[in-house]
Amino acid sequence: MESCRLNTSILTNTFLYTFSPGLYSRVMPTEYDATEFVDTDFQTTKSPYGTTTAAANAFRAPTREEVDTRVSEAQQKLAELKRAQEELERERAGLEEVRRRQTEFQTGRQEMLQNLTRGLGLLEEAEFAARRDAEQMSKSIADMRDSLAKVQAINEDTWSKESFNMELTRALTTLENARMEWNGARLKFTVLSGQPANVSAATTRETGVSQLLGPKSFWQLCKLGLAITWPLVAVAMLALGVLVAILLRPH
Repeated sequence: MESCRLNTSILTNTFLYTFSPGLYSRVMPTEYDATEFVDTDFQTTKSPYGTTTAAANAFRAPTREEVDTRVSEAQQKLAELKRAQEELERERAGLEEVRRRQTEFQTGRQEMLQNLTRGLGLLEEAEFAARRDAEQMSKSIADMRDSLAKVQAINEDTWSKESFNMELTRALTTLENARMEWNGARLKFTVLSGQPANVSAATTRETGVSQLLGPKSFWQLCKLGLAITWPLVAVAMLALGVLVAILLRPH
């Protein structure tokens, strides 16, 4: 095919240069046509080879440079994912800390509301009781001062023989009223009996139990045990009698 094109080109050149200049100018076309110098057969033959090369490149094995590039891209993506994971972990830790503080706030608030409400009620009750005790103490102080003044006002030296019995009776009545006032004050205020004012009922109960279970003899302990356990013994004896009656009953 190449030899045919070469022969055709030689014949064309020989034919063109055999004409005279005037005839040559008449034979050449007046306008330039670019398609006359394009070898369409060569282009048609060349295009399938290019397509075949592209298809072969698509199925060929990757080179070392391509593998290294892909490894670098994968490592970069992993580093980005790791940074994103660390950021999410920090955000999660911050949210957990906020949740813990909120829970602590709610629990502490509820606890303090309960404690303050209860404490306020107890203090108000204690204040009322203390105020009442103070009022009673003030009244007792006034009554005791009055009784003390009356007792101090008794002067047996001024009694005459005629009014001795009457003055003695009046003095005894004054002393009896003063004694009643004193005993009433002792019952109200333990400080008058030589005990501290904050003696609690628990201390009194412990004292009673200690006195009950204090040092005793063997027979006293036996009596105490019998007094405590005799109801159980009675129930056990009754149950035993019922069982014996059931067993001895004729069938």
